[in-house]
Amino acid sequence: MKRRIAACVALIGGLTATFVLALSAPAFAHEQRTVGAYSFVVGWGDEPAYAGLKNSVQLLLSTKAGKPVTNLGDTLKVEVIVGQQQMELPLEPAFGPEEGFGTLGDYRAWIIPTSPGTYTFHFVGSIGKQKVDERFTSGPTTFDDLADPADVEFPTKVPTGTELAARLDREIPRLNEGIAAARSDARDEASTAKTLGTVGIVVGALGLILAIVAMVGWRRSVRRSSPVAVAPGTEVRARD
Repeated sequence: MKRRIAACVALIGGLTATFVLALSAPAFAHEQRTVGAYSFVVGWGDEPAYAGLKNSVQLLLSTKAGKPVTNLGDTLKVEVIVGQQQMELPLEPAFGPEEGFGTLGDYRAWIIPTSPGTYTFHFVGSIGKQKVDERFTSGPTTFDDLADPADVEFPTKVPTGTELAARLDREIPRLNEGIAAARSDARDEASTAKTLGTVGIVVGALGLILAIVAMVGWRRSVRRSSPVAVAPGTEVRARD
């Protein structure tokens, strides 16, 4: 009888432990890997993960026996790699034992990923005396690739920062060409106006000169044709 009771207690204990572990395990797609004396569970902090939204690289760190590591410090960092680009980020604890929030051993590197696609998380540094150099890459059997938010946007599709930058790259050369053409037209118009202005000044000056010459000639003709007043008794002699 005692053996049956002990067996039932052991079975209940095992089922309880299994239930607790299931609740404490990540509820989304992550990759679990044993790294030396430790267990790494790696993925996005928020999944599904969408481009342009705040997210984080999540590392659930524990010993192989399942004890959370709570004293990591700043000895381990993560490089986020996309294609040929990479950025190194610090890992910060997302838990507070004294405050009673978060999951023990949960470390985050905060990021706003901007390009949909495949991401690699490269952990480098050390945990205690153990060196770490491990890469985790998104995919069907690990954690989700970064998704395009247009897939779930409704009713209006909002372009991402990358899409806006691509559009600007396409439109800026056209805009510069338009500005250059407008400046060239303005210079041509200014040159034409300047030329017309100069011609107008010259024509005006010539007209003024002709007017002066005509006026001088008119005055002379008037003087010649006007009668000369002669005082009485004055002898007028004809010119030879």
